[in-house]
Amino acid sequence: MGALNTKIIYRFLGITAILNGLFMFIAVPFSLYYDEPEKWGILNAGIITIFIGLILYFTNKPKSTNIHKKEGYLIVTLGWLTLSFTGMLPYLLSDAIPDISNAFFETISGYSTTGSSILTDIDGTSKGILFWRSATHWIGGMGIIVLTVAILPLLGIGGMQLFMAEAPGPSADKLHPRITDTAKRLYLIYVTLTLVEFLLLKLAGMTWFDAINHAMATMSTGGFSTKGASVAFYNDKPFIQYIITIFMLIAGTNFVLTYFALKGKIQKVFNSEEFKYYFFGILGVSAIIAVLITFFQDPNLQTTLAHPKVLGNVESAIRHSLFMVTSVVTTTGFVTADFTMWNFFATGIFFALFFTGGSAGSTSGGVKVVRHIVMLKNSFLEFKKAIHPNAIIPVRYDGQSVNENIVFKILSFFIIYMLIFILSSVILTLFGLDFMSAIGAAASSLGNIGPAIGSVSPVDNFAHLSNSAKWFCSFLMLIGRLELFTVLILFTPFFWRKN
Repeated sequence: MGALNTKIIYRFLGITAILNGLFMFIAVPFSLYYDEPEKWGILNAGIITIFIGLILYFTNKPKSTNIHKKEGYLIVTLGWLTLSFTGMLPYLLSDAIPDISNAFFETISGYSTTGSSILTDIDGTSKGILFWRSATHWIGGMGIIVLTVAILPLLGIGGMQLFMAEAPGPSADKLHPRITDTAKRLYLIYVTLTLVEFLLLKLAGMTWFDAINHAMATMSTGGFSTKGASVAFYNDKPFIQYIITIFMLIAGTNFVLTYFALKGKIQKVFNSEEFKYYFFGILGVSAIIAVLITFFQDPNLQTTLAHPKVLGNVESAIRHSLFMVTSVVTTTGFVTADFTMWNFFATGIFFALFFTGGSAGSTSGGVKVVRHIVMLKNSFLEFKKAIHPNAIIPVRYDGQSVNENIVFKILSFFIIYMLIFILSSVILTLFGLDFMSAIGAAASSLGNIGPAIGSVSPVDNFAHLSNSAKWFCSFLMLIGRLELFTVLILFTPFFWRKN
């Protein structure tokens, strides 16, 4: 490969900035409606961002529009950084978050759909800023759909690459032969489901402003709420929590399967191994948690939103366990209760769930269920091969043989993922976090989850972290969101060699 086509990279970054600036303008009417002074900061941020985008776009006219793998890696990584550095301008220029470290953390947490926050007075934050905060989730969720379905598979690193073995998914069973048309159909599903959830939440008792914000945060599996208590604010309105639970389940499902379901092809959904493990796994773990908090929760912890009354209340136990398990597995991060206060066993289960993730081709982060399925099947096959060393027994997924290269990529991904988690946990202790908080923050940031354990539990936030720790967690959010290799490959010397 020759020299990098830098002009096509800059032009893509320009388009990214222009679109981001246009989204900022959508937040301005909310500040105008509520007569907030922050409107000028948001408006100026949009103008500056679009201006930057126009400069990048019109000063870079490439001779060739071909995008090779190297350009692809740079476009994806630098595109997310462009979103984050321009996306923090509304916070800075409105003085909602005047500190750059905090503003960047909040912004990349939004775009990566992590949902970790440094805001300590969410209820007192302006509506325009809260809307922009939720919008960063929604924009990030839309970007993830295109990345996982259209771009990352072409680079050979995406979660959807796992569907190469004639399994259901965009790589082998496209909605439309052209990637752009596939993305359009998935965008339509994304927008439609957001609107449907918004209407249902409004009918269930939310204000229209809270409903649109929570709908955007749910479908992107982000988790930013307009309430300091998150969805625990609505513990007296169970229907709202059930609606959000259902849409979190949908958002954590492969969007292609959702498309088939909407087309009436339900059988395709339940023929998917990943969906069966994902769906019934959530139900099974939720049942275990429900039993734990029904019979073993400390009755002294039943007086606050963080510790709702569930002891002896079967419906409440089922609702909170199902909500919190779904929230963690799909990496949404909404909270109805502090799972770290139920009991130690429940906390241990939730920590294990930090490493599951939703389905490939969804907006959720984490390792992804399909990778766990392939790894487990490969591990069991090793036992068979120990007894029958000459036998050729391939890993089978959805009834098809999985290429060995894909199995090796999955194993490599998981090994690197766990190594980064361990190393990150140690580094965060150097930044002043205690052990429990360090492993919680590392797992949460890398898995794009949001709430964690220790001093970053579901009822705490990341405001107390040092600036160094915040920047480091921001880096973890980025590499976790972009499937590790997309970013890490840029740090290898052979990536920058001309041949």
